[in-house]
Amino acid sequence: MTPTEAFGRLQAVANVSRETFEKLEEFAELLKKWNAKINLVSPATIPVLWDRHIIDSAQLMPIVPAGTSKLVDIGTGGGFPGLVLAILASDSHEAMKTTMIESDARKCAFLQTAVSQFGLNADVMTNRIERVAPQQADVLTSRALAPGPLLMSFAHRHLAKGGKALLLKGANAQKEIDESLASWAFDLKKKASETSAEAVVLEISNLRPR
Repeated sequence: MTPTEAFGRLQAVANVSRETFEKLEEFAELLKKWNAKINLVSPATIPVLWDRHIIDSAQLMPIVPAGTSKLVDIGTGGGFPGLVLAILASDSHEAMKTTMIESDARKCAFLQTAVSQFGLNADVMTNRIERVAPQQADVLTSRALAPGPLLMSFAHRHLAKGGKALLLKGANAQKEIDESLASWAFDLKKKASETSAEAVVLEISNLRPR
């Protein structure tokens, strides 16, 4: 995907400005540089970095409610979706702070470097999700992190009352939803992914144990 194609896709998916796109380009280069030393993303996905990782993450931004003050991304890894959303926030959610929770210290070093380099309103917590104090997030995000029931327990721990979870899920999404409903009740909206015919975005609200 050429830079022009990537910019066009990001404008269509998340109304990204030219200035923000340039930050995303710098982020992509930074990730490639670090990925040669530590495994932030699978090397096989580097040629499709824009579609597979960046645009996939960016599609969440339009459904982050206006006025969101705290977004918490759990299991951020190489920055997806949390770091991408923190970069995009300068276009549409300037008051939003992004907190990224990641247990791998090397990945956290990368995330901290990016936060500093791009002057983001974000912080990084190097810890396991279940050990971090409840974060009271307005919005919680995750991508390819954990099976549904475990993910619901993480979300319930860190969401504020009235908050919502935005979860990027693959082909097994419905199976995970069904398994989660055995122990959790929630309101659900499903949206087709912008980047994969098999993937979906799950919007979870009113999450509570049964």
